[in-house]
Amino acid sequence: MSATFDNIAAAAAWYDAWLGEAALPLWAGAGVDSGRGLFQEALSVRGAPVEAPRRARAQARQVFVFASAATAGYGPHWLEVARTGYGRFVEVYRRPDGLFLRRATADGTPLEDEADIYDQAFALLAMAALQAADPSVGDFAGDAAWTLAGLQARRAPAGGFQETGAHPFQANCHMHLFESALAWEAVGSARGWAALSDEIAGLAMGRFIDPATGALREFFDADWRALEGEGGLVEPGHQFEWAWLLERWGRARGDAAALTAARRLFENGLKGVDAGRKVAVNALWDDFSVRDGSARLWPQTEHLKAAVVLGSEAQAVRAAEGLAQYLDTPARGAWRDKLQADGTFVDEPAPATSFYHLMVAVLELVARTR
Repeated sequence: MSATFDNIAAAAAWYDAWLGEAALPLWAGAGVDSGRGLFQEALSVRGAPVEAPRRARAQARQVFVFASAATAGYGPHWLEVARTGYGRFVEVYRRPDGLFLRRATADGTPLEDEADIYDQAFALLAMAALQAADPSVGDFAGDAAWTLAGLQARRAPAGGFQETGAHPFQANCHMHLFESALAWEAVGSARGWAALSDEIAGLAMGRFIDPATGALREFFDADWRALEGEGGLVEPGHQFEWAWLLERWGRARGDAAALTAARRLFENGLKGVDAGRKVAVNALWDDFSVRDGSARLWPQTEHLKAAVVLGSEAQAVRAAEGLAQYLDTPARGAWRDKLQADGTFVDEPAPATSFYHLMVAVLELVARTR
């Protein structure tokens, strides 16, 4: 049975216990391949490892999770999980140019040498989390500078960066670079991270966000003009995620326009929340009608952390209750990923990559109630 909460403090206590008592121990145990050192790509909802190729983003996100757990007071022992995972991550995935390849087998054999901007962003975020946890062990700032230097070859002519794959001009990879740059600013790095944060905030407000609707668009042409029709995707989860990031940046810079944009993004994200299921759906059309009524886990975490920062207590409680239903699994500490439009979950493993989303949302919720 999914949890319900009388107030935000009750929600924070429930999530705090779930994280510390169940999720962290499960994913540090069954979620780590003890023989090979890499994090598992997924666990079953009963907590058993599920073999699959290991994506770089999953490895980096888990390093971030365990380093952040140590910094947030869940126990210093989690830092060793993060350090060990990072060492193996660098050993297996790092290319000579300082970037990280996309996928490897369970035994650490590279499968794809391509380096996605998206994956580099999470490598940078993991390094920032390790730096925050204990800067005396490892040259994480130097590692991050090397990766950032490697990214310069991927600069787009009209600004920003060009991603690999079918959508080279996209907002999403920039969103996570923005998050990583802000994380490096927070640990006091003076290696150009503020300039990167400012550049991406400028792109978001000047290009990614539709001035007419205030909605964050996803895909663009080479001049950063938003694609229309099938390309005109609006994701409620990303409205919330960008709202949370621009609110942070806007407060740090004293930028009223960014704070206004964040508020409008949050309000647009709410247009994609199904009141009956208390969940943010996967996608809307650019007129805010429902394009995909299914609801993955990650938009719920973005809904929660944005509601904590930008919404009312009632909105935050609703978001917390919507997310909690995904965590009702046979093994406490696992999760469901896809809620279908009919209210049933897809029967599939819990992806490790979701732990990053859950960690950030729980830490935001708990911090706001202490």
